[in-house]
Amino acid sequence: MYKKDSKGDPVVAVVTAALGAGVATSFAVSQGQSPFVALGITIFAATVAFVIDRAGLV
Repeated sequence: MYKKDSKGDPVVAVVTAALGAGVATSFAVSQGQSPFVALGITIFAATVAFVIDRAGLV
């Protein structure tokens, strides 16, 4: 119906993705996953969210 301006605050996209991935990976670490792998997953999710947000795909 309308064109939403997807050029919002990039910090919001990164923080939202990092929090979501951080919750899931925190559970995985509690089950025995390496904390470094969990940190890598969280950083990757935040990076992908930033790129998708900047590209205007969401």
